[in-house]
Amino acid sequence: MNVDDIRRDFPILSQTIRGKPLIYLDSGASAQKPRAVIDAMVNAMETQYANVHRGLHWMSERTTDAYEATRDAAAKLMNAGDRAEIVFTRNSTEAMNLVAHSYGRGILKAGQAVVISAMEHHSNIVPWQMLRDAHGVELRVAPITDAGELDMAAFEALLEDGKVGLVSVTHMSNVLGTVTPAERIVQIAHAHGAKAMFDGSQAIVHRPIDVQALGCDFYAWTGHKLYGPTGIGVLWARRELLEAMPPFLGGGDMISSVTFEKSTWAQVPHKFEAGTPAILEGIGLKAAIDYVLGIGYEALAAHELALTDHALARLGAIEGLKIYGRAQDRGGVISFMLDKAHAHDVATLLDRQGIAVRAGNHCAEPLMRRLGVDSTARASFGMYTTMAEIDALADTLNRVREFFT
Repeated sequence: MNVDDIRRDFPILSQTIRGKPLIYLDSGASAQKPRAVIDAMVNAMETQYANVHRGLHWMSERTTDAYEATRDAAAKLMNAGDRAEIVFTRNSTEAMNLVAHSYGRGILKAGQAVVISAMEHHSNIVPWQMLRDAHGVELRVAPITDAGELDMAAFEALLEDGKVGLVSVTHMSNVLGTVTPAERIVQIAHAHGAKAMFDGSQAIVHRPIDVQALGCDFYAWTGHKLYGPTGIGVLWARRELLEAMPPFLGGGDMISSVTFEKSTWAQVPHKFEAGTPAILEGIGLKAAIDYVLGIGYEALAAHELALTDHALARLGAIEGLKIYGRAQDRGGVISFMLDKAHAHDVATLLDRQGIAVRAGNHCAEPLMRRLGVDSTARASFGMYTTMAEIDALADTLNRVREFFT
């Protein structure tokens, strides 16, 4: 994997920020886009754009084919057993809300429980709180260890009474980088009669996802972290579950027939895709999937492992810097704090040197409280991140530390 060649595919990386070369270490929030994605969307706008699924003219048919090819690409990416198991959403947040609304209200019964973990993003907390308050479903939270790993004994204990209908946990923490033991989680959930769902927003960027091998029932992710555009996400779910679930939104394209007395629904997955979809974004997502698969997850994983090990060593040697999360299995996300400095101040001073990191609670306030902080700074890596950029981050953090001491 030639990182220099890859970087040339990302036009934005040639910029300077405040007179400094851009060092983009915020890919966990949203990744940059390769030329292939940009060109695919521009080409669709310039040569073939029309609405999809409804028109009989050449433009609509061509655009529909391009849009639906993304469903095939997503199914291949995840090793889905059926392309109809791929539901397009705006993002992983909408995907999890879809499951909370349709499966939660349509299948789960009052008195049953949903289990999440203490390291979840708000998008995997708030929908279940809304379900609890409206539908009488209990919400249970599995704790994490001081190393930032899921406490598996405590997790399993939450399912022992047989009341849990669904387990929904992150596959990789957006704060700690922790990769959860997905196969074991599924085994435990199914052994106690529960379905299993994963928030794969971070994980799918860093490792291949095989939903059949995982054995899970739902898997959600978003396109903009996988080097694709915003506004397009994916929910994979077993077809039999999608068939049993009521629609999430009502309107055009999700119906079979409509009268003033009654409406009937389209077949899955279109039952869950009301209205005009994110057409151009869908086309861009296929280009992103093709680009990632063209490089290969094996090469991406090796590059990320080397970056992460190097970053942990360099940042860990900085006096007064604390790294949060020491999981054995982790991805390229590192949250840290400098003593005597607020995370926002650290991020601001890094930005003066052209280094972009995240600072705040990372949409994970309960996890921040578990860690005993209100915010952290976070560096997250992409396929275009270099060792030299990690060194620049460490060197600049040393100067920031000196400034505050």
